[in-house]
Amino acid sequence: MQPFTVVVGAAAPLMRANVDTDIIIRIERLTSLSRNELGKYAMEALRFRPDGSEEPACILNRPMFRQAPVLLAGSNFGCGSSREGAVVALMGMGVRCVIAPSYGDIFYNNCFQNGLLPIELPAAAIEALAVQCEQGAPVRVDLVTTTLTAPDGSAIRFTIDPLRREGLLNGLDDIGLTLQDDALIRAWQAEDRARRPWAWPASGEAVS
Repeated sequence: MQPFTVVVGAAAPLMRANVDTDIIIRIERLTSLSRNELGKYAMEALRFRPDGSEEPACILNRPMFRQAPVLLAGSNFGCGSSREGAVVALMGMGVRCVIAPSYGDIFYNNCFQNGLLPIELPAAAIEALAVQCEQGAPVRVDLVTTTLTAPDGSAIRFTIDPLRREGLLNGLDDIGLTLQDDALIRAWQAEDRARRPWAWPASGEAVS
């Protein structure tokens, strides 16, 4: 997983609530494409017309927001059905950070398993930030200091669960974080095996 430390770039203001995972990536794309192909189809319901041509009114199609690493969004972003591909598709489109007032729970958790930073800020703060970013002015997202720097230079602090922050900084998902304690786990196993050998069948032995 790609570590997340500092990201600087345009923040696309997609200021609409309840953008669900089906809008982010249609389910049929997940059944026919590999993970590294999903970015092309991220947000296609918004970015493209039925004939496949680009929708000029979609802010994501503006030149300054193509491959924008930050996405500003409305409340309940990533709601709807569970699909990890929604996070993968956004990252394939270039997004490394989403800033919204709230998220769908499963989408939020999936972000930390794939290297995407979901920041929660009050709606008013995001709306004010969107005004500054509407012409493509860059923002700076620093996970080391948990600080977002707006185009006007003002700093906004954000909070992230410490363990999840550690995982993003080091490029580790939940399994990777657990394996950092591999020596402790093995030591406990050895101790428990000595204390309760009946609970540890020999390799290849069936447990009745």
